[in-house]
Amino acid sequence: MHIALPIFLLVATTISVSVLARRVGLSAPLLLVAIGAVASYLPQVPEVHVDSEVILLGFLPPLLYATAIRTSIIDLKRDVFQIVQLSILLVLVTAFAVGLVSWWLMPVGFAAAMALGGVVAPPDAVAATAVARRIGLPRRLVAVLEGESLFNDATALVTVGTAVSALTGSFSASRAGLAFVIAALGGIVIGVIAFYVVEFVQKHIRDAVTSVAISIITPWVAYLPAEAIKASGVIAVVVTGVLLGFKAPYYNTAQARVASRMNWNSIQFLLENMVFLLIGLQVSMIIDQVQTSDLGLQRTSLYAVAVLVTVMLVRPMFIIAAAWLGKVSRWDSRPLSLREGAVAGWAGMRGVVTLAAAFLLPPETPHRESLVFIALVVTIGTLVIQGFTLGRVANLMKLRAPDPREDALARAQVMQASVDAGEAAMRKALADDPELADTPRQSSSRCRSRTCAARTCSGNCSATTTRWARRSSTASCVRR
Repeated sequence: MHIALPIFLLVATTISVSVLARRVGLSAPLLLVAIGAVASYLPQVPEVHVDSEVILLGFLPPLLYATAIRTSIIDLKRDVFQIVQLSILLVLVTAFAVGLVSWWLMPVGFAAAMALGGVVAPPDAVAATAVARRIGLPRRLVAVLEGESLFNDATALVTVGTAVSALTGSFSASRAGLAFVIAALGGIVIGVIAFYVVEFVQKHIRDAVTSVAISIITPWVAYLPAEAIKASGVIAVVVTGVLLGFKAPYYNTAQARVASRMNWNSIQFLLENMVFLLIGLQVSMIIDQVQTSDLGLQRTSLYAVAVLVTVMLVRPMFIIAAAWLGKVSRWDSRPLSLREGAVAGWAGMRGVVTLAAAFLLPPETPHRESLVFIALVVTIGTLVIQGFTLGRVANLMKLRAPDPREDALARAQVMQASVDAGEAAMRKALADDPELADTPRQSSSRCRSRTCAARTCSGNCSATTTRWARRSSTASCVRR
């Protein structure tokens, strides 16, 4: 009972605060962190210490999988250059910059400073995309941020692992490079194997409940074997999720896909909001540890501010410079515009992976309490500063959400393409019985006229009129 009650209160608080944040127009991650931080100082609330393995094993795989199964392979291929830049190069540049600043300011060795750099380098997938969707950013920019978030955790965790190896005296450049290659390639191989295994099983399942149950354990089917061979479980989960999401219509029934989507939406909602509440609940414990450390709270706070400023400056500088070079040199066929680069550069909120990686530092790490505190300050600082101002930066850069009229036209074109494909299949299958194909032909003619109306309306109608036309068009086609 003593375990069930805290879990119930944690889940109930997460749901209540998330619903409240949505109604008042605030960011749920920010509000949950604030409420957790306040609650951590209440005498009735016990001290919360979340082991890093709980986050990396219990929270990270399902959160990555929930995002991966909805990620379009077409979007990944289109923006692969930007995603590689952000998820690999930017993480390494940020880690190195923070490492140099920390090494220069703090009484720690270069290995410990680089470990801190790897800890604070990766932006959080949940925070960035949640704020991006709430304020309404262009669809391509959201796709790039999501693609970055799928792979940057792997780069950061490998960087932290390499730095920790250097702390224990077993570091070598060749071993570090080999570990990175094994982590990447091994994760891809395990992810592909897990995809084929799950796909084979799902092909023989026609019960929606069983199919959803298999889907729920799929993230660990990919993650655990990859971690067992020292590969990247993060990459394995992402590869498996992207491939399964792409092939779902071929191996799964429509009922199972709808049920799976609803269940994963609920799982993602609970987990992604709960982790921010857990961050807030650890505030008092981390601060108390720093107060009794050798460096003290005041001195550590100055170091934390310096690292926070470094993290917030490196990202926009890197992205804007990459966008400008790609535009000038034309070595990138689809570079981000300077305005998109400015907004993407400011969407660098850190989250739960940063704190989880900080707790991975071994106990013998010099000034470990201060390093964990700096990770906490960077996480909360980026969430508050960048999270609250990202919408204003987007407005200043004049970036807007996709036009609903364009969405209406795109849906009408997809519907027309489906009707044309169905009509062609009908003609081929029923060539000897034209009467049976007469009704679908009349329906397709009506749908084609609706498509033309939507195309005309996209240029000169209001968004409300377009939505009404789209609903009436779809209803008419289905009815007839």
